[in-house]
Amino acid sequence: MINFNYETDFNLDNEEATATWLGNVITSENKKEGEINYIFCDDEYLHKINVEYLDHDTLTDIISFDYSMGNELHGDIFVSIERVKDNATDFNVSFEDELKRVLVHGILHYCGYKDKGEANELLMRSKEDEKIAMFHVEQ
Repeated sequence: MINFNYETDFNLDNEEATATWLGNVITSENKKEGEINYIFCDDEYLHKINVEYLDHDTLTDIISFDYSMGNELHGDIFVSIERVKDNATDFNVSFEDELKRVLVHGILHYCGYKDKGEANELLMRSKEDEKIAMFHVEQ
């Protein structure tokens, strides 16, 4: 089950469609959907987590804690809405597109994809694009 939690003044527009899409991403990677919690927060909230748990004194858009068991994905994914907004501006993309990229990025980490090193980063970006293309909302 995919859950959305809010620690900042933000609400996901279409939780059901987003959860369905992320579930389809998981299935497309031959994994099973377990308990995945998204926690939307601000820079300050995520910075504290980054310092306390990872010993990184930097701002980031996403931190994922992976509790997966075998092929069943479980974890907590913290997303700074402030970073997503700033990154969308910096990368000249819509907030919605950047948010999708960050949401799927956490799932891809749970599926085993890395983003350290040029080759891994290129593969991660390719997978993000592939999975974002799977998102659609029925009209």
